[in-house]
Amino acid sequence: MTPSAEDGYRSVDDGVEAAIKVKASRFIGQVFRADNEDCARERCLEIRKRHHDARHHCSAWRIGGIPPAVERSDDDGEPSGTAGPPILEAVRRAAVTDVAVIVTRWFGGTKLGRGGLVRAYDEAATLALDAAPRRTVWLDVMLLVGCDYGDVGAVEAVIARFGSAIVDVTRCFDARPEFQIRVRRSGAADLAADLTEGTSGRCNVSSAG
Repeated sequence: MTPSAEDGYRSVDDGVEAAIKVKASRFIGQVFRADNEDCARERCLEIRKRHHDARHHCSAWRIGGIPPAVERSDDDGEPSGTAGPPILEAVRRAAVTDVAVIVTRWFGGTKLGRGGLVRAYDEAATLALDAAPRRTVWLDVMLLVGCDYGDVGAVEAVIARFGSAIVDVTRCFDARPEFQIRVRRSGAADLAADLTEGTSGRCNVSSAG
């Protein structure tokens, strides 16, 4: 399921290595989930250690499900703009975020030229992205609702009307009824307003994030 821009975003799980060979140069691309830039940098270090005999470890990442995303790219010794930017462009085309893509190159003895490098890094990144499992990251809001026992029915009726926008509800019937309602972000404001209106302002509604 593809979420609306307000409710969530598409990301990835770690993928398998994708390899190509161009004029004896070998390229291996791999995709990693990265929730922050420190995580992306750690993944780059892991690849450098794993493939320590390679000449270049070029990378790009895109972090942050709520625009604007943080984007970085690194040519790692390749001619400027021939490796990192093509990898980043492949990430953009894939329309995913919280992702780091690393393409490692073993030089085969024949220079590929700027155009050849751009195409090779783009292809390796694209193949790796195509192979990476997708995931949806939902951006939910938790509403805390307190009411009197006489308003429980009204609160339940409002919850029922919101159907699929409600992710889950936790109910506590103690001295005063309390509800913890996790709702998709796009429906949170309307739900809070309807709860207030449905109880004529008698319930207390607050957000816990």
